[in-house]
Amino acid sequence: MPIQQICTVASMTQLDASTWWMVLEVGKLVEQHGLTGGQFIHIKCGDDQLLRRPISVAIAGWDEPADLATLIFEVRGEGTRWLSQCKEGDKLDVLGPLGNSFDVSREGHYLLVGGGIGVPPLITCGEWLKWPRTAVLGFRTKDKAFPSVVSRFEEHCEKTCLCTDDGTLGRHGFVDGQVRDLLEQDKSFTQILACGPKPMLKSVAAVAAEFGVPCQVSMEERMACGVGACLGCALRMKDGSMKHVCKDGPVFNAEEVDWDV
Repeated sequence: MPIQQICTVASMTQLDASTWWMVLEVGKLVEQHGLTGGQFIHIKCGDDQLLRRPISVAIAGWDEPADLATLIFEVRGEGTRWLSQCKEGDKLDVLGPLGNSFDVSREGHYLLVGGGIGVPPLITCGEWLKWPRTAVLGFRTKDKAFPSVVSRFEEHCEKTCLCTDDGTLGRHGFVDGQVRDLLEQDKSFTQILACGPKPMLKSVAAVAAEFGVPCQVSMEERMACGVGACLGCALRMKDGSMKHVCKDGPVFNAEEVDWDV
């Protein structure tokens, strides 16, 4: 059950002109309410913004006097622009925890696939997953592959593969090509966890289905209420039903999603 509370900005770090690393003191949302990476919190971004902004949690952990949650976000509109101007000690009106996270309860060999701002929600899996894992991380350009993010995967994953759209770092191309190569070379992968823009998720899901590897995807849709009361983030499933990304997700089994809508 999500709760509304006032949270304090513990730190703000600017990664580039449009990307920020924010750490929030979130009361006991981790210890008592189970907030974890891959879920999201809904933040009120100024008095002029009617709707809250959903921000994915990259890292969450117990701490004293308050638990800490790390949010890595890009400025994409007025709400996130307002959020990027916050300073250490500022107070934010927060609703959370919201949504689900990746199911990593089954033993196996995991392939973590992230694209752009979809990379941070996979950090928790990269660092704390107790099963073997390989990471495939895609970025538009080398300048977007922030060392403070990438290094966390390189330190904890058995292997980390980097891709860039323009070829300035790692493999030249999209992550689905790297995923295909890995699945062709190594038949031991038992689960794919993917987070990123919808076209990327569709491509990764198609490759996963081709090789028969179960795939979980973290979907991104525009949200209004964040608790399933409106239809702003409705997602059509293959069986014709509609689910809410905010309440039923954001993580879904890829084979359940209607990718052709």
